[in-house]
Amino acid sequence: MEMKIKFKYSSKTASNIWFESTYFPRKETMIHLDDLMKTGRVQDVEVIDEMGNSWSRKEFLKLNKQLEKEPENVRVYFDGGFDKEALLAGVGIVVYYDKGGESFRIRKNEVLEEIDNNNEAEYAALHIALKLLEEIGVRNSPCAIHGDSQVVIKQLQGEWPCLEEGLSRWLDRIETLIKKLGLKTNLIVLNRKDNKEADKLANQALGGTSVHSNKRIE
Repeated sequence: MEMKIKFKYSSKTASNIWFESTYFPRKETMIHLDDLMKTGRVQDVEVIDEMGNSWSRKEFLKLNKQLEKEPENVRVYFDGGFDKEALLAGVGIVVYYDKGGESFRIRKNEVLEEIDNNNEAEYAALHIALKLLEEIGVRNSPCAIHGDSQVVIKQLQGEWPCLEEGLSRWLDRIETLIKKLGLKTNLIVLNRKDNKEADKLANQALGGTSVHSNKRIE
């Protein structure tokens, strides 16, 4: 999560001048607030997050302790593959996030039945990724979602129509879950070579290797 500071400043020649910073990492907020307060010229400080929420300095001091316990800076990578002969789908998901000053990575894959094609496998992969975010407690937060499926990303962005009934059902589920979690999504289309980690997990699933881990990154 990134924050910005809005504050009222009084100088020798003018009073009540409002300034607003650019966004910066949440963990830097108290450093900037303390530096501003040392000037003795700052009043009415307001801290604003990427979601548009705002707090006074006193309110943020309490909030900051709570945020240390919650996942933030969430990045999701997803991929899905479909085996036409076996009529099975393999999905791969990688989630990076920070919590309590440490960084973590979740790696998960799964074999799915009752999937009709590759596009549906891609949608299923993203849905499983969002369920993972729900499990680890991601709420009301920005989230970067990376995938190499233009179909999924463009349809979620509303740039491409979703005319297939099967894909439309997945789209509805995903949009409902995004709304439920209060996510501010940044949807990013990757080249396949830049999505190797999720792609490998999907292929491993189809090959019979199951992966599910949540580990701290050194």
